[in-house]
Amino acid sequence: MAKNVELLLVENVENTGIVGDVVKVRKGFARNYLLPRKLATTPSAELVKQLAGKRADAERMLAEQRKEREALIQRLAGFELSMIRSCNDQGILYGAVTQHEIAMALDAAGFKGIKDREVRIGGSIKRVDSYPITVKFNSELQTEIRLKIQADRPLEIKKSDELSAEFKAAVEAEGTTPSEKRQKDKSARADQGGEAKAPAAEPEAKESKKADKAEKAPKAEKAAKGDKAKK
Repeated sequence: MAKNVELLLVENVENTGIVGDVVKVRKGFARNYLLPRKLATTPSAELVKQLAGKRADAERMLAEQRKEREALIQRLAGFELSMIRSCNDQGILYGAVTQHEIAMALDAAGFKGIKDREVRIGGSIKRVDSYPITVKFNSELQTEIRLKIQADRPLEIKKSDELSAEFKAAVEAEGTTPSEKRQKDKSARADQGGEAKAPAAEPEAKESKKADKAEKAPKAEKAAKGDKAKK
């Protein structure tokens, strides 16, 4: 059973064809979209002739549209679009940036006529950062711009970035991380100060304490006997 049907377009249909084209489309698309909206009909030689003038107008319009898009692509190449968004202290946005928002921002920047689906983003845009964005009309007309998401206030994340830069500089200069350097310094001080210590004095002190205890023991015993005799 055939899945496609052949129809004559009586209006321009994006991604399908222009008026006067005889196209093959899926039955569901024809039944649910093209035929109910009277965008297509059963083809015939007579209808094709009747639509010749309308088709010529559509071709001229498409040629003008292509020129406009070519000029727009040239202007867009390398363009940096900045957007200010609310976020938390770590730079995470409270809401992801959408294709529609980018298309509207480009329109406000003077790049008219870009539709949402012509803005191609590689993934979710959910944090303060810089992102490559593709604007694509078709396989031949496309370019890449840069989207820079900025916070609406100073962020604590900048401090951590500065610390990271200092950490990297320390590693490059010393060949070790700051914590490793501190550990080495401690070890070096311990080695240098080992000779200055006098561990030999400890046994003498212990012997002295033992002698004191030995002398005190007989005296304590005598005192105890004297107390008993008195009683």
